[in-house]
Amino acid sequence: MHENLNRAIVKLAIPNIISNITVPLLGLVDMALMGRAGAAVYIGAVGLGGTIFSVLYAFFSFLRAGTTGFTAQAYGAGDGTEMSYAFYRSIAIALMATVLVLSLQVPIERVSMRLLNGSPELLALTADYFRVRIWAAPAVLCLYAFNGWYIGMQNTVIPMAIAILINAVNIGLSIVFVQGMQMGVRGVALGTVVAQYCGLLLAIAFMVWKYRHRLLSLRLAVLLQADKLRRFFRVNSDFLIRSLLLILSIAFFTNQSARLGDNILAVNMLLMQLFYIFSYFTDGFAYAGEALVGRFKGSGQMPELRRTVRLLLIWGAVLCLPFTLLYGFFPGEFVSLIAKQPEVVQQAGPYLGYMALIPIITVLAFLWDGIYIGATASRAIRNTMLIASLLVFVPAWAMLMPRWGNHGLWIAFLLFMAARGVCMSLMARRAIFEPKSD
Repeated sequence: MHENLNRAIVKLAIPNIISNITVPLLGLVDMALMGRAGAAVYIGAVGLGGTIFSVLYAFFSFLRAGTTGFTAQAYGAGDGTEMSYAFYRSIAIALMATVLVLSLQVPIERVSMRLLNGSPELLALTADYFRVRIWAAPAVLCLYAFNGWYIGMQNTVIPMAIAILINAVNIGLSIVFVQGMQMGVRGVALGTVVAQYCGLLLAIAFMVWKYRHRLLSLRLAVLLQADKLRRFFRVNSDFLIRSLLLILSIAFFTNQSARLGDNILAVNMLLMQLFYIFSYFTDGFAYAGEALVGRFKGSGQMPELRRTVRLLLIWGAVLCLPFTLLYGFFPGEFVSLIAKQPEVVQQAGPYLGYMALIPIITVLAFLWDGIYIGATASRAIRNTMLIASLLVFVPAWAMLMPRWGNHGLWIAFLLFMAARGVCMSLMARRAIFEPKSD
């Protein structure tokens, strides 16, 4: 059974790792293109612009997480009706969210520009980036629903194909728009917009080709069934709070970096790419956990659920070692590869040591996220994030950053990630293994 579970974990994880790793590769390409544009302010503009959309989409990221959990549990229980309506409810919310986001784009931009720290030039470039990239919102939000449903159906190959297409198109167009057409930050944003719609078209094509026979005819009476809607919104509201606090913490880190100057902001955005690279590798196994934990939770196979969790944690430990060695011995090479400004490379030096701590400190948080999502243990994942962000990160920042500057900011962020892993480990027995989920 262990061998079969390991095979299932790897089968689900590898496509996720392949698709996830294209995301930081895209980030590296964007940073490299901006790094060669001649000033650190371009790197900062893409970093701040990306932060705005990370915060914005955090409001709706429950569409993917919740859809995966509900679909995987319905898959495990063999409930064809719930498999279909998990998707229908999610795509309906995505379409409503699209109308909301596009109608509010002007106030969103104004509020974002007021909240962000940075030089006037930096904020002007960030606004240019925002005004182009906002038009990718419909595709992004709908893809949350599609990808969450595919993962819940134990299929990670289709999300991999979608992600590879999106990021390959994005990288290619960004190079054309930035280097060939000299469009600057607008070119990076436009490449993202076109690529997201290409991904959405592929997601729809896969649905029609492979799964149209699995989707039952839509009936409003079933879609609007009161008890199902209550659970859908209760679980997803908890996931929303969790996701929002996570991305606000990262956005807060970015904004505090900007307070330390354009060069420190550029340094931290470059070093955060190493954080993202490890997170996307680990998230490959976390997504496998979402699919398998949800499946075994739905079917009531508790021994298999326990073995899955144990094996996922072992895989996390195995991943830590090579990344810790790589980040410990070669972080400077990453910075030199991406940034060509001597002042940015020089200022990164004192902070490279934190990179070696990232894998060890963050691995538990990434893996438990997937396990909790698959079990729809929404209340527990919300509470652990409240503790880590409001009771650990904010006090640590308030105490450490005024005294130690950017060192204090990095220590506070790493304490935040450590607190998430520890809290979820302590709550796991009650949240995951009891018969009833949240």
